[in-house]
Amino acid sequence: MNKVVIIGTGNVGMAYAYSIVISGSFVDELVLVDINKDKAEGEALDLNHALSYAPKKINIKSGTYADCKNADIVCICAGASQLPGETRSDLLEKNAKIFKSIVTEIKKAKFAGIYLIATNPLDTMTYLTMKLAGVNTNKVLGSGTTLDTARLKYMVADKLHLNAKDVHGYVLGEHGDSEFVAWDNVTVGGNAISKLLSKNNMSKINYDVKTSAYDIINKKGNTSYGIGMCLLAITNSILNNERKIMTVSCYSKEHDCYFSKPCVIGRNGIQKQLFINLSDDDTAKLMNSIIKLQNDKKLLERKL
Repeated sequence: MNKVVIIGTGNVGMAYAYSIVISGSFVDELVLVDINKDKAEGEALDLNHALSYAPKKINIKSGTYADCKNADIVCICAGASQLPGETRSDLLEKNAKIFKSIVTEIKKAKFAGIYLIATNPLDTMTYLTMKLAGVNTNKVLGSGTTLDTARLKYMVADKLHLNAKDVHGYVLGEHGDSEFVAWDNVTVGGNAISKLLSKNNMSKINYDVKTSAYDIINKKGNTSYGIGMCLLAITNSILNNERKIMTVSCYSKEHDCYFSKPCVIGRNGIQKQLFINLSDDDTAKLMNSIIKLQNDKKLLERKL
C-alpha cells in the first residue's frame, strides 16, 4: 500500500492531490494535512466524491502529522504564496519559519520515507528540510526545474507544431530567476535544436520559460496545474521505481546547496545524479545560479 501525505491544501497541494486521483497513479492512500482542519476535511470529502469516476479506488482522508509515520512520501506544499511583483527569494524568511515547525512535527511522527518539496523558494526550502530532517540527502528532493523543463518542452513544441513529449532537453540550476535552458543539449527527433530554431527564437523561449510563472501569477494569482502534474510524475517514479530521469532539486556536496540537474528517480528517492556536458557559457550560468543559491542559504542561516 503506497501512502502519500500532503502538507498544505492550497492551490498547489490540491492540484497535486487532484492529479493523483484522476490519473490512476500508484498511490493507494492519500492524507491531507493543513493548519486549517476544516479546509483539509472539505477537500478530502470533495475528492472522495469524485472516486466513482476515477480510474482506481484510493483511500482519501484528512489527517494530522501522526499520519506521516508510515507514509512513503510526504510532500510539503504549505507556505506563503508568491504574490504579484514578488520574487521567489522574497518568500525566504516567511516560509523558512513555517518549514521549521512543519519538519519538526514530521520528525516527531518518526517519518522514514521521502520528503518531496514544492514550496518556494524551492531550492532553499529543500536544503532547509534536509538540514532539519537530518536524513540522507537522497531522501530529500525538490520539484526543482521539472516545471520549467515542462514549459520549455511545451514552448519548443508549440513553435515547431510538434508533440511536447518529442522535445528532449533541460532547464538547469535554480528554480528561479537564474535558471537557464541548456540549449546545446536540446534535441527534437535526434536533431540539435539549433538546426530547427533561430537564436532569436531560442532567446525568446529562454526568457518566457523564466518569466512565465510571473505572467500566470499576474493573470490568475497562482500557478498550480503544471506543478501538480510534475509532482505526480515524481511520485509515480518513486512509488513504481520507474527510474525516470527528471530535473529535480538535489543536493550538491561540492557546493553545499540544492539545485536542479538530471537525476534518476526511483524507490529510494534520488538514485543517481547524472553528469551533463555543458558549454563554457552554460557552465558559467550554472555557477551563477549556484552562487545565488549559496547566498540565499547564508541569508537563511542568519534569519533562523
